[in-house]
Amino acid sequence: MGEVRRAEVISVGTELLLGQITDTNATYICQRMAECGIPVYFRQTVGDNFERVQEAFRLAWSRAELIVFTGGLGPTEDDLTKEAVAAVLGADLVEDPGALAHLEQFFARRGRSMTANQRRQALIPRGALPIPNRWGTAPGVFWEADGRVVVMVPGVPREMRGMVDEFVLPELRRRGWMGQEVIRSRVLRTVGIGEGQLEELIRDLIHTTNPTVAPLAHVGEVHLRITARGFPEEVSRLLDEAEARLRQRLGDAVYGVDDETLDGVVGRLLRDSGLRVAVAESCTGGLVGERLTSVPGSSAYFLGGVVAYGNEAKVKLLGVPQSLLEEFGAVSAEVAEAMARGAREAFGADVGIAVTGIAGPSGGTEAKPVGRVYLALADAQSSRTVRADFGEEPGREGVRRLASQAALNLLRRYLLERGG
Repeated sequence: MGEVRRAEVISVGTELLLGQITDTNATYICQRMAECGIPVYFRQTVGDNFERVQEAFRLAWSRAELIVFTGGLGPTEDDLTKEAVAAVLGADLVEDPGALAHLEQFFARRGRSMTANQRRQALIPRGALPIPNRWGTAPGVFWEADGRVVVMVPGVPREMRGMVDEFVLPELRRRGWMGQEVIRSRVLRTVGIGEGQLEELIRDLIHTTNPTVAPLAHVGEVHLRITARGFPEEVSRLLDEAEARLRQRLGDAVYGVDDETLDGVVGRLLRDSGLRVAVAESCTGGLVGERLTSVPGSSAYFLGGVVAYGNEAKVKLLGVPQSLLEEFGAVSAEVAEAMARGAREAFGADVGIAVTGIAGPSGGTEAKPVGRVYLALADAQSSRTVRADFGEEPGREGVRRLASQAALNLLRRYLLERGG
C-alpha cells in the first residue's frame, strides 16, 4: 500500500449548514493530510440526518480510499455517524470494553451517573478499532474494510485534533497508507498592492503546476499560497525557489510568511530600530493603537495614543492649528501631518502616526467622498503624508480596518527605509 491514496473529509452537523459555526475541523484535517502526502480530493458537509449521512458516505466510498468523518459521535439522538456508516457496510455495533471503562471512569471522577445515551458512545462497528479520547467522552473509530480506511472523530475541535495527531496519522503510517511524497504550502503575505496589480506582476508564475501559486484576497492584504508536491528535500527547494521569484517581482510589498501578521512585523521592526511611536487617530477610533499594542512586548516601543475624533480634541490635545482646520478641513493632508507631529511631541516619541478620514456611511461630499483617508508620519526631521481612497463599498468597519492597515504599512515602509 505504498501508493498515495485519495482522501475525502465529511463534516457532520446541521449547525454547519445553518452557518452557526465555521468548519475549522475539515481545514485542520486537510492540512494534516497534505503534510503527510495524502491528497484530499473531496469535502462534503451533511446535516444530522441518517439517510443523508448514508448518502454522503456512499458517494465518498465510490471515489476515495480514505474517508474521514468529523462530528456526529456524541451522546444525543442526532449523533448518527457510526450508525449510518455501519448500516451502509452491513456491520453490527458492539460495545467496546475499553471505551465503556473510559466512560465509566470519566463520569465517576465527576460524581455523575452515566445515562443510556452516554453509554451509546461505547458502541463501535464490529472489526473496527476504537480511538481513545483523552479529552472528552466519545471515542473515535478507525476502520479498515475492503481496501479502504474509514475514520470517525468527534466534532469538538480539541478532541478531533488530539485523535488525528496522536492516533490516526500514526496508525495510517504504520499500515503503509502514507506516500513517500509530501504536499506542503507556504504563504507569502503582501500589503499595499491590489490583487489585480499583483496578478499582473506574477501572471506567468501563477500558471506553473509544481509548485502552484494561488492569490488569496483578504481585507487590506493579498496572500500568495505556494504549494509543492514531491519528496521532502525537493519540496523545500521548490518552495524556496518560488518564494525567491515572487519576492524579486514584488519587492517589499511582501511583508511576512505563513502566520506572520502585519502587527507583529511592525512590532519587530520597531524593537530592532529602538524607535518609539505614538499615534493620533480620528476615523479609526483607536484601532491603530490597538493593533500596535496587540503584540507582546509593545511597551518597549508604543508610548501612547490620542483618539481625537472632534476638531476641538484635535486642537486641544494635539495642537492642530485652528487655521488648518478652517482652511483645509479635518480630512486633509495638512491636518493629518499636524496630528502626527502633535502626537510625537505630546508623548516625546521618535515617530508620530496619524489617521483622519471619512469612514461613512454618511458624511462624504463630492470633494471628499466616503472612504477617503489621509495618513501621516512625522519624525524629528521630516514628515510624509498619503491619501487613500477606499470607497464606500467596504462599509464603515471595512474602511476603518483598511485605514489601520495603511497606517501600519506606512510605518513599516518607513522603518525598512531607515534600516536600509
